[in-house]
Amino acid sequence: MSISNKKTTKNETSAILSHWQNEGLDDRLAHLIKDATRALVRALQARLIEYDVSFGHWTFLRILWEKDGITQRALSEAAGVMESTTYSALTGMEKLGYIERRQSAENKKNMYVFLTEHGRALEKKLVPLAIEVNEISMQGMKEEDIGTTRKVLLEMIKNLAADEREAEGSERKMPSTRQLGNIVSRSAIIR
Repeated sequence: MSISNKKTTKNETSAILSHWQNEGLDDRLAHLIKDATRALVRALQARLIEYDVSFGHWTFLRILWEKDGITQRALSEAAGVMESTTYSALTGMEKLGYIERRQSAENKKNMYVFLTEHGRALEKKLVPLAIEVNEISMQGMKEEDIGTTRKVLLEMIKNLAADEREAEGSERKMPSTRQLGNIVSRSAIIR
């Protein structure tokens, strides 16, 4: 069982490490990847909070720094979260002055998200924090091992993308974020 499913101590990252060193050697690779991601997120969040930025906001800021002025739906898809989650995050980000939402004169249906000067300025402050976390996470590792890790993870993604393509047209497929939200809502009502 992954540490992800257990109650953790005050220092969650140490608890994750202890689990993998002492008892998690036979856990699935997916659990190890998830726990490594959790440790990376915690390290970055500890730094982002100095600027009053949550990790959830970081996710959207990162996307907007690359492609400003996209629709809420496109932003939601790029972040891999449901539209309701995006809406809530953007409402908070708007209150903090990071973004503004506008409708296009040609298309009143879609809401477009734009960075404010304040939101754009955060890039110079926050990106170095992410770089720092990445550097810390790779301390003591050989370049060859880092390259192998990247290669292995990319191959895993390639294999899973092929599996997803093969599932298209079958009953086993990933629902859209909208469909997923509806499924979850219906499930909550039934319970």
